[in-house]
Amino acid sequence: MDPNPPQQQQQPNNNYHPISIWEANKDRLGTMYQMISEPPRLLSNAAGKPSCCIFRVPQSLVDINGKSYNPHIVSMGPYHRGEPRLKMIEEHKWKYLGSLLARTEPDLPKGLTLKDYLKALEPLEQKARECYSESINLSTDEFLEMLALDSCFIIELFRKFGLLVRFERDDPLVNMVWIIPFLARDFLRLENQIPYFVLLTLFDLKTMEEHKENGKSLSLLALEFFNNHMQRPDHVIQKHHNLTGMHLLDLLRSSVIPPGHEEPRSSNTIPTHTIHCVSKLRRAGIKLNPGKDESFLVIKFKRGVIEMPPITIDDFMSSFLLNCVAYEQCHKSSSKHITTYATLLDCLVNTYKDVEYLSDHNIIENCFGNDGEVARFINNLGKDVAFDMDRCYLAKLFNDVHHYYGNTWHVQWASFKYTYFDTPWSFISAFAALILLILTLMQTFYTVLSYYHP
Repeated sequence: MDPNPPQQQQQPNNNYHPISIWEANKDRLGTMYQMISEPPRLLSNAAGKPSCCIFRVPQSLVDINGKSYNPHIVSMGPYHRGEPRLKMIEEHKWKYLGSLLARTEPDLPKGLTLKDYLKALEPLEQKARECYSESINLSTDEFLEMLALDSCFIIELFRKFGLLVRFERDDPLVNMVWIIPFLARDFLRLENQIPYFVLLTLFDLKTMEEHKENGKSLSLLALEFFNNHMQRPDHVIQKHHNLTGMHLLDLLRSSVIPPGHEEPRSSNTIPTHTIHCVSKLRRAGIKLNPGKDESFLVIKFKRGVIEMPPITIDDFMSSFLLNCVAYEQCHKSSSKHITTYATLLDCLVNTYKDVEYLSDHNIIENCFGNDGEVARFINNLGKDVAFDMDRCYLAKLFNDVHHYYGNTWHVQWASFKYTYFDTPWSFISAFAALILLILTLMQTFYTVLSYYHP
């Protein structure tokens, strides 16, 4: 017998129809089609337009710099609206709005009411919504109320600091000295912005005519407010009387970008090279001296000397630079001047010794912490940042420094000077060694001479 008899073939069942899992789960298919039809909310389609200018900071930057992007005491706009920790200043927003209305509503019929402010913003609703990278889940009334409240608070505060309106005698926002510095930093957080055209619309209402009589534009009032923390000369601020921006962060960023330092429209044919840290540049004979230009972005290189205008690194400036870099990373039409400057600093600074040298040469004024903390801040400022070095405004400087550093004669001669003449003690040691060498040679000479001529 065959140990493996053939198996009897099973006759096909013509009535058998396998049921697909998707036929049995039609609800899942419906959910998928619904997800396809819904537009993105956390990063809306408007985020890719040039008009979109207010973004959530990328998580990669948040992981590096922590809470530097979150408002600390005041919320502006929808992203942090209603957070309990920001409630204290939220109450004072209504107080400032009340003081603004108190000066206009009693002058009816010529004065303006709260309704007039809301009606002025009504045509701007859709345009303002498209300035945010996320879909804003607020009704029309809630959205316009938020814009009016936040904008009037900013404008009223600027007017009071511009001496156009008096502060109330017991106003705690002024009398408690810690509040205003926090407000100034919070007004410049990327996630905490109001579109500038919204501020300008309310500023230009009839109740603001007194500003034009005093020659105070909104940009001038804003820059004067922030200048309490940047300490730029008054004539520098006056130059930007008619400056505008996408929001307050972009306004202040634009004010530090010097004219004539535009980015190249196309990439260089020769790739741009990075440069070494301060310690290595010094060994190659490259010096760093303080520059005299008004903007810290104006950096020059000539005959082995890098000139960098002084910059004060403190809580305000660190927050400003971090949020500028985040803004330039997100906004497609923004120039990358601050990102370029951050990249340069990151190249120059490796350790606290590099910061120490820049501080000793009056390039960095350290009001931030010890030199190690400043070094960590600078390194984090340029970390995980997308950057096209070939199209930056400092591309020529990067290449010039790189080529100078690569000159063999420069490196050898500078290394010799750095090793033996950098400090008085090294010079004394080198001089003593030279004298010892001369004496040894003389002793050898006379010894040989006495041998042949006793």
